[in-house]
Amino acid sequence: MTRALVIGGGISGLAAALRLRELGGPALEIVVVDRAEHLGGKLRTGQIADTPVELGAETFLVRRPEAVRLAGKVGLAEAVTHPAGLPAALAVDGELRPIPKGTLLGVPGDFDAVAETGVLSPEGLARMRAEESAGGALLPDGDVTVGSLVRRAFGDEVADRLVDPLLGGVYAGRADELSLRATAPALAAAAREHDRLSDAVRAVAAPAAKAPGEAPAPVFGTIAGGLSMLVEATALASGAELRLGLPVRELSHDGERWLATIGDTRDPEILTADAVVLAVPARPASRLLEGVSAEAATEVGVLEYASMALVTMALELDAELPELSGFLVPATEGRAVKAATFFSRKWPHRADELTVLRCSIGRHGQEAELQRTDAQLIALARAELGELIGRELPEPVDAHVTRWGGGLPQYGPGHEERIAAAREALSGFSTLGLAGAAFDGVGIPVCIASGEKAAERVFAGLAAGRG
Repeated sequence: MTRALVIGGGISGLAAALRLRELGGPALEIVVVDRAEHLGGKLRTGQIADTPVELGAETFLVRRPEAVRLAGKVGLAEAVTHPAGLPAALAVDGELRPIPKGTLLGVPGDFDAVAETGVLSPEGLARMRAEESAGGALLPDGDVTVGSLVRRAFGDEVADRLVDPLLGGVYAGRADELSLRATAPALAAAAREHDRLSDAVRAVAAPAAKAPGEAPAPVFGTIAGGLSMLVEATALASGAELRLGLPVRELSHDGERWLATIGDTRDPEILTADAVVLAVPARPASRLLEGVSAEAATEVGVLEYASMALVTMALELDAELPELSGFLVPATEGRAVKAATFFSRKWPHRADELTVLRCSIGRHGQEAELQRTDAQLIALARAELGELIGRELPEPVDAHVTRWGGGLPQYGPGHEERIAAAREALSGFSTLGLAGAAFDGVGIPVCIASGEKAAERVFAGLAAGRG
């Protein structure tokens, strides 16, 4: 029997397993191996005060079809739900101010909309409005950091108060370190055609514009019963054999089949496979690729990660909060909390339960913030949130800290070229596919698409009878 091995049981690996089942039918043996004792990777639904909450990723973009489509495939179409539509805010000078409309990852396309929010000082507004033509394409070729492009066009305040916190909320990284092409590919493409950054932002936004009076389509969604339902349903639909709690230590190809060494070093097991999808973070992927291609291993291993902690607190239902879905905090504010979500206010299906707050702490290069105990992190999050909303938060009914060590990839300039080089170095192995955030970007839909594409690649290799 032909066997496909998926290394990594996050949503990328599970999407790959399901796609392999669709392509290979019941005759294909599929094995998913993960060193963790549970599936899902960064998708994990837990309980706090007997209320279901997300302890990792909370939502997915619905403008990309992959997550909604996967939910439909596995019988969860009716479980897809959308947020209440409350606005989010930025914490600037100790106050919560609206996130301006007409921005893309915080990059402004509408100067008047930015001015209305009070996010920028008069000097910052004047510098933004003084944007000049680059005298040619903003980004004729290559890649740059988001921060360098924004600072050149609009000055430091736009970068620090608008763009950096938006990127920090997604990547726990800094605008001055993150790749434009990897984090904002549509904006990068527009920057190759426009000489002003504001024009590039408007060009990206134009196709999504709605007719007057037309209700905006939802941007985000989640699964009403928790994202772990999507994980479990996808695993079940794949019909894969699940081998959990088993690290994969080595990977090689003997000319005919793949050989994976799994389990404890004192009692290792050699698992053979005809095809492999590697859906793990960059460092373990790089280590496993050493036995296949030193060049690919080197290119993949360059990627750095940020660590963070997620503090989830449950308060009594009548706790007073602003009419917001949450807020983001610029690093220049000097606070530990970088983002907060008013979870039960954001999601209507949670509105009649306890008041649940989620706070993320930790940015790339600031891991010292995470050396505190769980109790200290909870106290710190509670204190900083109280200061920013203007009232002391009551003592939580329950609280939980989830630590994501090395959880968020930091795509520096040239990331796409490095991954392309790694895949080229592996081009002689058509039954090996790379999938996941380490390679193709963050976000549930992106990871699903990455897993499906890797599955299609290796199945094509199997069908052609190549290694």
